[in-house]
Amino acid sequence: MNGYKTFCEECRKDVKYMLETVLIKGKLKGEEYAYTGKKAVCMECGNEVYVADIEDQNLKALYDTYRQKNGIISLEKVREIPQKYNIGKRPLSLLLGWGEMTFSRYYEGDMPTKQYSDVLQKIYDDPLYYNELLEKNKVNLRSQQAYEKSKRKVQELLGEEKNIGSKLDLIIQYLLYKCGDITPLALQKALYYVQGFYFAFEGKFLFDEDCEAWVHGPVYRDVYNRYSSYRFDPIESIEDFDETVFTTSEKAILDSVIKNFCCYSGKILEKFTHLEKPWRKTRGELPMDVHSNRIIPKELIGEYFLAVKEKFRMLTPGDIEEYSKAIYKQIY
Repeated sequence: MNGYKTFCEECRKDVKYMLETVLIKGKLKGEEYAYTGKKAVCMECGNEVYVADIEDQNLKALYDTYRQKNGIISLEKVREIPQKYNIGKRPLSLLLGWGEMTFSRYYEGDMPTKQYSDVLQKIYDDPLYYNELLEKNKVNLRSQQAYEKSKRKVQELLGEEKNIGSKLDLIIQYLLYKCGDITPLALQKALYYVQGFYFAFEGKFLFDEDCEAWVHGPVYRDVYNRYSSYRFDPIESIEDFDETVFTTSEKAILDSVIKNFCCYSGKILEKFTHLEKPWRKTRGELPMDVHSNRIIPKELIGEYFLAVKEKFRMLTPGDIEEYSKAIYKQIY
């Protein structure tokens, strides 16, 4: 802020000022606290001048000192809690059994009591404790959607997705739930397109497993072994599935791939992948009918589908349709 202007009572005009770091003493709740703050000084006469922003910063420093001395959770941590657990300020208050606007006041800077501060600190430190509160008091939320959003987030923090199945397993279950007659060959290609387009839109891969450049296109070996007994027949479908295990963006990609790729047979999807760079480049000069266990690098998949997204000017997952139609035309 050095060089900014403010009004100087001594000079009786707007002047430039500079900042000095000083030790300040202030009172809060009847107690005096010393803290490091800032002082604005007129660059013409050297007297202290009033700058509202500096006073606000000093007041915050006083409150921060009070919080530290009295074991009160910091304002920064209070403001991180809703984002950490993907829950709104008002729903969080309701979940805790507080007044509807209580947490909002603390979020804006009001000082919580020691009792309320301890609850917030424990929530901030311990996702397991928050999860227990979420399950115990979910009826307070008045919204199933608010519960589901926060539940997914806390599951991520606790790593519970490992207990309910890997991400790849969940995707397979969802595809078997949504697609009535998906064959092992079509399932393999759907997983490949989910992985590619998720990276294109989100900048990261949805699951860890690698696929190999087999004769019939990209194949996830463990998935092949799991469903090889079905051969060319559709895999038995799943009658029930909890869709809340996926985030909104994950589900959008999955649903678009189902709509725009799973409408084709496995053999057609195989032809699609034979036209695409990841499979072709990984196979290199290998003849079409020669077996290979070469891994298709994830980086190559991500690079290709990102280029597809840019070429077809995709703004949302729904735009994947344009690519599926275009590649189909190259075959027929």
